[in-house]
Order: sequence, then C-alpha cells, then structure tokens
Amino acid sequence: MATIDPRTDIREFLSSRRARIAPAQAGLPAYGGNRRVKGLRREEVALLAGVSVDYYVRMERGSLSGASDGVLDALASALQLDEAERDHLFHLARRSGAPGSPRRRRPAGSVRSTLQQVLDAISDAPASIGNARYDVLAMNRLARALYSPMPADPRRPANTARFVYLNPEAARDFFVDYDHVADVVAAKLRMEAGRDPHDEELIALVGELSTCSELFRQRWASQNVRLHRSGRKRIHHPIVGRLDLDVESLELPAEPGLYLNVYTAPAGTPTADNLALLASWEATRQTPATRLDAPSG
Repeated sequence: MATIDPRTDIREFLSSRRARIAPAQAGLPAYGGNRRVKGLRREEVALLAGVSVDYYVRMERGSLSGASDGVLDALASALQLDEAERDHLFHLARRSGAPGSPRRRRPAGSVRSTLQQVLDAISDAPASIGNARYDVLAMNRLARALYSPMPADPRRPANTARFVYLNPEAARDFFVDYDHVADVVAAKLRMEAGRDPHDEELIALVGELSTCSELFRQRWASQNVRLHRSGRKRIHHPIVGRLDLDVESLELPAEPGLYLNVYTAPAGTPTADNLALLASWEATRQTPATRLDAPSG
C-alpha cells in the first residue's frame, strides 16, 4: 500500500454509513419494499442534512474540502454518527484537498528515560507506553510479564496489531475476546489513518497487515472507527490464568500521540490475586525492566 487516499476513505466511509440506516430509522417513509439501494439514498441523506443533492453527491465522491463545521455537523446527524465517527468525519474533511495544511507531529519512536522512570515507579500494576499505531515503546516489569506470551518479533518497537493479526493462533489463546480485540485494533488504526494519512509508518503497517491477513482486510474494509480510550481487557495468561483488567489509557501532553496504559483490578478480586501472583513470578525471573527498543536481558 503506497498511500492512504483521503478521497477514497471519504467515499467509502460515507457510503458505508449511509448503507446501514434504514429509512424508518431516519423517520422517512420507505415508499414500498423494492428499494434498489441498501439503506438511505443519497437524496435522502441530502434532505436530512439540509444540503442540495448535488452538494452531497460531491461530498460522497470524496470532496469534503471547504465544508463548514455546520455542514459537517448536519451530515453527522443525518448519518447518525457516534462520537468516534463524527471525529473521523472532521479529520477526513480537514485532510482532504488541503496539501498545504500542516502535518500532524509524528509520535515518537522511543520514550525519554524519565518516562521509563515513571513506568518503573508503578510497581503494583502493569504499565506501558505506546502510540496509536500500536507500537509498544516501553513497559514496566509487570507489563513485560503480562505480555510475555507474545512471540519475540525481532523488529522494534514491538507492535500489538502485528501480534493480533499475524499470529492469530497465539493471539486467540491470549485474548479471551479475540474477535472484539481484532475489531478494536482495526478501528483504531482506521481512526489514526483519518488523522494523518501521510504517516509513512502507519501506511507500511496497514499495507503489511492487508497483505498478510484476510481478517484484517475484512475489518479494514468495514470503515469502522474507534477512539483511543479506557476499557476492559480480558486475558488468559499461561502462568496465572484469567485476568479481567481495567485499562486506563492517558494521552501524554508533553508527547503528542503517546499513551500511558495502566492495567488494574479491584482489590479482593481473583484478578487482583492473580496480578500479585504474576508479580511474584516475574520477580523470580530477575529480568531488568528495559525499553522495548533495547536488547532484552
């Protein structure tokens, strides 16, 4: 994949969102059951958004350049977009047809030593720092133990998306909700592509996953997007068993595009007990906590 084309993304995103809405869901009459299109017609979207049919057709063909915030808001409402989809629409609009606009600052490929110190100071919970491309740039000792089942890919930084899609058998054993994780990974990568279609490392990653994984091609083609937020991660760890972890994902203001991820569990739960067991197991291995771009000890 040489490029991520914003016009193609706009066309496929808008048409896919239009196709999922039945007229009744939009409060419109269906006028019989022999509709030749899935979901809403372009004319119906234009009506709901309060724009001319010609204008909407131009937008769906990939031309969002110059669209005002008011028009984009109206279009988002007409297509019943959620928060992530609305943000994605605005990102696509800002990136389309504007070659002179400033490019987004690339997330760092490594972390400062002081950030590693922050990770190391978090001693009772797995913690890591990564970017929206799913590069894992640094971990504390407990996070390294948590993700120890991941295969040792010689490329650095390590990348969770590659593990999920290019080693699906191991990933299915590791992630209890593998299908959900696969959906989330592709949707977040799609979101990042909308933010910065010129990110060469992201383009290369999407190209690699598209070439090597039919499952990724299907998930990518869905045009689904998702915000990078906190949530729940359910893992089957080969040493300590089931872990139902709460994940807090915090963007680092001083390092745009990097996220601090901390995994915890309520006190007194089986997962909290298993985390303590994991910490004991890791202590016996006596491996130094290092950045993932450094040789393992």
